[in-house]
Amino acid sequence: MPLSDVEPRLDSANSSDQFVAYLDYYRSVVDRKLDGMSDAQLRTSLLPSGWTLLELLTHLVHMERRWFVWGFLGEQVAHPWGDNADDVPESPWHVPDDVGRAELVAALHAGGERTRDVLAHHDLAERAATGGRFAPDDAVHGTPPTLLWICFHVLQEYARHVGHLDVVRELADGATGE
Repeated sequence: MPLSDVEPRLDSANSSDQFVAYLDYYRSVVDRKLDGMSDAQLRTSLLPSGWTLLELLTHLVHMERRWFVWGFLGEQVAHPWGDNADDVPESPWHVPDDVGRAELVAALHAGGERTRDVLAHHDLAERAATGGRFAPDDAVHGTPPTLLWICFHVLQEYARHVGHLDVVRELADGATGE
């Protein structure tokens, strides 16, 4: 798994390879940004909204699984909204007291392995399966999205939340940069 602190510059026109490289990059940035923080720092919010660094990390773990495994593959997963209190969508992020950084970072990278497998074996134009996140006749969401749309969505989630992580890390101990 690449742990480069440099944005990927693949000389490839293969979009799947580009998504894999960028998602790996953002996962490694998350891991590095949390490195060296105490458990108390990881569990203390510095923001008016109240979320903590561990809550953001668990959100990223569950978000990627929600979109690629439950969403695209249509597989049933235990607690797809497990990053939310009481496993309810749109509720505040939550991390059980007995779950820590090491466990969540390992889950983040394990989820990345699963995403790499999905991207290696499916065409980006393929639509998400029904039966997981998407119902066959979903009046609200309509036709399930393509894998390409899911990749862009997950990539923007990582980019946005890594930006949040940058700010919170700077507030916590002054660390800046990648």
